Amino acid sequence: MAKITAADVNKLRKQTGAGMMDCKNALVEANGDFEQAIDILRKKGQKIAAKRADREATEGVVLSTTNDDNTVGVLISLNCETDFVAKNESFINLGESILKIALENLPASKEELFKLKYDDNMTVEEKLTEQTGVIGEKLELSVYDTLKAPHVSAYIHAGNKLATLVGLSENVDGADEAGRNVAMQAAAMSPVALNEDAVSQEVIDRELEVGREQAREEGKPEEMLDRIAEGRLKKFFKESTLVHQAFIKDGKMSVQQYVDSVSKGLTVTDFKRVGLGV
Repeated sequence: MAKITAADVNKLRKQTGAGMMDCKNALVEANGDFEQAIDILRKKGQKIAAKRADREATEGVVLSTTNDDNTVGVLISLNCETDFVAKNESFINLGESILKIALENLPASKEELFKLKYDDNMTVEEKLTEQTGVIGEKLELSVYDTLKAPHVSAYIHAGNKLATLVGLSENVDGADEAGRNVAMQAAAMSPVALNEDAVSQEVIDRELEVGREQAREEGKPEEMLDRIAEGRLKKFFKESTLVHQAFIKDGKMSVQQYVDSVSKGLTVTDFKRVGLGV
């Protein structure tokens, strides 16, 4: 039987993040073979993942970033079961590593992201399975999304519970600050869509029905209900769509007026907003 030293155990621990005793036991079982020991730890992770498959992963981190020239942004939500794990540095580092892999490769889907190499030993999906064994909680990559535009800004709210991406129509002087301000706006004000054209018909129909019912309860004449509901729908668009919302740093102008003041004709092209449980 191979002699297992403390240095061997520490080396495996650094490679996998598993506990000292788990690493020692895996090396003993593998007779000192590192690759086999990694497989043993991975299988252990699969067993724990299977046991915890029905658990809810409602905590975690939401992260966003952009490439160097700010033309592409990536956003992910990596979930776990408890806030204690979500705040752990190694868990946050795992999320940041997956975010970096996603940005470097820009896979077309979450499924393709899972298949990408995390390191020389395993894929992203295998790493998540392995870390399920190390951490002892269900881990889940619930969101992977991208945004492309002439200028993209990313914002992560304090605590890593909420992140946004915002696209601008041009990469002009002042775009960095403007993009970040609008990304913060999207985080703070939770718009339902970019503008009225992006609001689904289902939401519009619901708002009109609510508007009619409210007017009816207020005793308004039946023949006026549709007109009142239309007026309230316009108010909904103003309050709930990003470009029409009052700009949080200057309520005298809308978000669209703000970006136009930075550079004439500049517009917000799209945004992504993801929060835990949102």
